[in-house]
Amino acid sequence: MTQSHAPFVPPAPVPRTTPPSRFEIIRTVMRNPLELWGEPSFRLDWLKTRFFNERTLIVNHPGLIRHILVDNAKNYEMAVIRQLVLRPILRDGLLTAEGESWKRSRKAMAPVFTPRHARGFARQMLEQSLAFTGRYEQAADNAEVRDISVDMTELTFDILSATLFSGQVAGSEEEFAGDIERLLSTMGRVDPLDLLKAPSWLPRVRGMLGKPILAKFRGIVEQTMANRQQLMRTDPDNVPEDFLTLLIRLHGPDGLTLGEIEDNIITFIGAGHETTARALGWTLYCLANSPSDRQKVEAEIDEVLVREPDPVKWLDAMPWTRAAFEEAMRLYPPAPSINRAAITDDEWHNGEGETVTIEAGTTVLVMPWTLHRHTKLWDRPAAFIPSRFLPENRQSIDRYQYLPFGAGPRICIGATFALQEAVIALGVLLSRYRFDCTKKTRPWPMQKLTTQPGGGLPMRVSRR
Repeated sequence: MTQSHAPFVPPAPVPRTTPPSRFEIIRTVMRNPLELWGEPSFRLDWLKTRFFNERTLIVNHPGLIRHILVDNAKNYEMAVIRQLVLRPILRDGLLTAEGESWKRSRKAMAPVFTPRHARGFARQMLEQSLAFTGRYEQAADNAEVRDISVDMTELTFDILSATLFSGQVAGSEEEFAGDIERLLSTMGRVDPLDLLKAPSWLPRVRGMLGKPILAKFRGIVEQTMANRQQLMRTDPDNVPEDFLTLLIRLHGPDGLTLGEIEDNIITFIGAGHETTARALGWTLYCLANSPSDRQKVEAEIDEVLVREPDPVKWLDAMPWTRAAFEEAMRLYPPAPSINRAAITDDEWHNGEGETVTIEAGTTVLVMPWTLHRHTKLWDRPAAFIPSRFLPENRQSIDRYQYLPFGAGPRICIGATFALQEAVIALGVLLSRYRFDCTKKTRPWPMQKLTTQPGGGLPMRVSRR
């Protein structure tokens, strides 16, 4: 894993060296929570602190992470502040549901997202990626500058719509990217009342601003469900056997309620495609600033596309392409925080004589943002070095030091789907076009629901 030149170090907030005041905490969390974290969070295995007089444990040790998210996961529920932010949007979708509702939804959707089933979506992913490149034909001839962050949102929406909903989502993708941005800029961010754990019935200003957009989203979902139910009644022989049909068929006393079905469709249309879109945008940005890595990825893609037309095999056949995507997710994790709260007192022993005591009610933060940049876990953690994720180097990465999809019972159900989607999309895009930065390409990582590029990603698209 050697580098013959200085690797690209993409932009990120400099860790704080002095604790922020209470006012600074509120202001920073409202503006960009990624700017809140101090130097100890990137250096220590764990750190106990108080956040608004609430006991908080920041965890970076892979063994302790495994204990909390896997071995003793039953003792850790979703943290209150996380639910205050996300539940108004997703309600009982898979990301926010708990208890029996979560168990029913997870069990119902698991068959759709097995690796074998995900491979069945590869051809549609390829077709949608190829169709999407049509909008770059004129741009490439004129080396046109486009906002790649918006483009990737539209591409992943096209793929999600085609694979899980057979292209039958009501509404248009032209409006979709802007609506997602507005929704996450309002309801998808922490409100000062959330920090104070004020009751959910107290109105949040940003939540009020986002309600019309959320209502529009839910209207789209209701119409999508109604259209499919009508087709199931009137023309059952021509009903697509997709994710939407599966969910609707699970409606009943022993299955999902109509509300749960709507919530899960909202979850997958919104959060499900947003995470992959952001990671794709960051990948193209990092490769544009790392010419030697981009050259390796382009050469690999060119070679594979000549000998292997079947996109099902691309994920394994393109290790450099996958590594670049995974390294971008390390530096800019789509979900930068995992929040839990201890239900009862707990202890963990590190095997070296140290014990971590976690009192009931303690908020536990497993932060991929700090974990993925931790100085004890990564060589040159701030640098873009895709080779660390090549097959021959992966054994040095602990399972619980890299969490782009989480871990444990609540690990992202669509992880295989997303990895395959990303490699296929990158394979198509980078086989035809080159994406370069301009003087205006100055993204700044900002935490909303995902790690987004503040200022967008204006990039020059040209034909290779």
